[in-house]
Amino acid sequence: MKLPRRKFLHLAAAAAALPAVSRTARALSYPTRPITMIVPFAPGGPTDVIGRVLAERMRDPLGQPVVVENVSGGDGSIGVDRVARARPDGYTIGLGTLSWHILNGVFRSLPYHMLDDFQPIAPLVGYPLVMFARKTMPVNDLNELIAWLKANPGKASFGTIAASTHFLSVSFQKETGTQFTIVPYRGSAQAMQDLVAGQIDVSFDLPSQLPQMRAGSIKAYAVTSDARPAQAPDIPTFAEMGLPALSFSLWQGVFTSKSTPADIIGQLNTAAVEALADPAVRSRFAALGLEIFPRERQTPEALAALQRSDVAKWLPIIKELGIRAE
Repeated sequence: MKLPRRKFLHLAAAAAALPAVSRTARALSYPTRPITMIVPFAPGGPTDVIGRVLAERMRDPLGQPVVVENVSGGDGSIGVDRVARARPDGYTIGLGTLSWHILNGVFRSLPYHMLDDFQPIAPLVGYPLVMFARKTMPVNDLNELIAWLKANPGKASFGTIAASTHFLSVSFQKETGTQFTIVPYRGSAQAMQDLVAGQIDVSFDLPSQLPQMRAGSIKAYAVTSDARPAQAPDIPTFAEMGLPALSFSLWQGVFTSKSTPADIIGQLNTAAVEALADPAVRSRFAALGLEIFPRERQTPEALAALQRSDVAKWLPIIKELGIRAE
C-alpha cells in the first residue's frame, strides 16, 4: 500500500523523534527507587565517611535515598567489580580512588578493565597521606625513624589499607634502604585501632587521623603533599626531608558502569555537584583534611582525564620499581 506523501512525512518525523522522547521520558522517570552506592572498604574509616556524607546529601536532588553498601576485600577490587558488573541503569554507583581504579591494575589480576568498564560521574576530593606511628615508637622524627629501621632490619611492621599505601610503603623501603614487614588491612579503622594499641609500628593514613596525634595516641612523621597540612603545620613534607619521590596525592570520585545513558550520568553529576557545594558537606570534608575539586573540574570528563593522567604518571614508575602486591 502506497502512503500519501503527507502521511509518510508525518510518520517519518514521528519515528525520528522517538529517541528524543525516550530519553526525555527516561530522564523524567529516573530515579524511581533507591540508588546503591558501593563503598569498597570496611565501615568506620574516612572513605566510608566520605561515601555516607555524599550519599545523604545526594538524596534531595535525586528524590530517592542513596544507600551505602560496604563491600570490602581485594584492596577494593571486589566492590569495584560489583559496580563494573551492575546494570547500566544508574541504580548502582560507587566510590573510586587512585588505588582502586589505577594502582590495583598493576598489583593484581582484575576481572574488569580499570578504565574501559566504568563511566565517570564526578571527581570529589583530593588529599595526601600522613605517615603515622605508634606512640611508643622510640624515635621522634623521620630521620630518626630511618636510622632505627636500618639498625633493626625486618623488625618493624607497616600497616597498609589499600594499593596506594602498599605502594608508598614499598617505595619508602626502596628510597631509604630499609626493610620491614607489610601488614595488609581491609580498612583504615582496623589499621588505626592496631596502631593505637601498638600492634603495628607505622601506617600511612588520611589527615583525618590527625586528632589521634593531637590526643597523644599516635605520632606523625611526614606528609606526602607538596605543602605542610594546614591542620598540622609542624609535620614536614617528605620532599622537605629529602624524599621527593614520596610526594603523592590521592583522589576520590564517583563512577558507575559503562553504557549508562548520558542523561542519567548528567542527573547523577548534578546531584554530586550540588552535594559538594553544600556548606555542611564542605565543612565536614575540610575537617577530614580533604580538598574538594574546583567546580569547573567536577565533570565526568575531568574525572576521565584524571584517570588517564595518573595511568601515564604512576604505572611506569611502579613497573620500574618492580612493586607487586604481597
